[in-house]
Amino acid sequence: MRTTRAKNAALALAAAALAGCASVPTPTPGDPLEGLNRTVFKFNDTVDTYALKPVAKGYVWAVPQPVRTSVTNFFSNIGDVYVAANELLELKIADGVGDIMRVVINTVFGVGGLFDVATAAKLPKHSADFGITLGHYGVPSGPYLVLPLMGPSTVRDAAGLVVDYYGNPLSYVHPASVSWALYGVNLINTRANLLSTVDVLSAAAIDKYSFIRNAYLQRRQFLITGGDSAENVPNYDESLPKYDDGSAEPAAASGAAAASAPAASAAAPASAAAPATPASGPNGERQTVPGQQYVPPPHSGLPGIRLLPH
Repeated sequence: MRTTRAKNAALALAAAALAGCASVPTPTPGDPLEGLNRTVFKFNDTVDTYALKPVAKGYVWAVPQPVRTSVTNFFSNIGDVYVAANELLELKIADGVGDIMRVVINTVFGVGGLFDVATAAKLPKHSADFGITLGHYGVPSGPYLVLPLMGPSTVRDAAGLVVDYYGNPLSYVHPASVSWALYGVNLINTRANLLSTVDVLSAAAIDKYSFIRNAYLQRRQFLITGGDSAENVPNYDESLPKYDDGSAEPAAASGAAAASAPAASAAAPASAAAPATPASGPNGERQTVPGQQYVPPPHSGLPGIRLLPH
């Protein structure tokens, strides 16, 4: 009897704790899950601070910058395959063909993608995933959502992760151990590329959660609209866009950018950078950060870990 009462009391305390985490005194309009999101955000940030970031710093210390650049180019070239597929699904034929040409040129003349020859040849690099494709066809984003170990998202983008998982070429590498190793190298390399960006964000943002949320939502709106008008350039201010991407208020440009975090939300701000501006590496070098590539091998049966679009 006492054991049953103790269990009931423990369950009641746990429920109260969860209820407290899922509510805030004054939730931001347009972010009904803010309490829960902030709890997950704090968890992701802690994982990044004590696990991912130290490993990334050791990687930068041990691996020369030219080698890190080649690793970035290699995974970015693989990501262009999936980008091209989404561009074609959106009927952006010219962009899709251009992305296919990037893959062919970088694979053949860039030694398997280690060198970004296509960018030197003036072939533009695009960003796309299935969440953007859904938005292109008018699917509303739904509430903002912070996913454990995966960072910023929305209900629509989270649903698109299933297609992203099976659309990522790295998911089909055999054996599974090699696929896991590739994902691990890509994760650490990308986090290393974002070291200085995240440090600047941490020092400058009064409320890092709000900044990343607004930057992510406006960045996604920018990608869905194609960024073909000055009215669509994100301004990353403190106003929260509406859920429906088609009704978001146009904004003027500003210079801030944020990163998005795989395995930790601190890497999330990278997804907020303007599409034409590569991320900066820890030594100030300009890097192209691959996105949508952090999902584990399909043989594991575990959920994926994603870095937001480049």
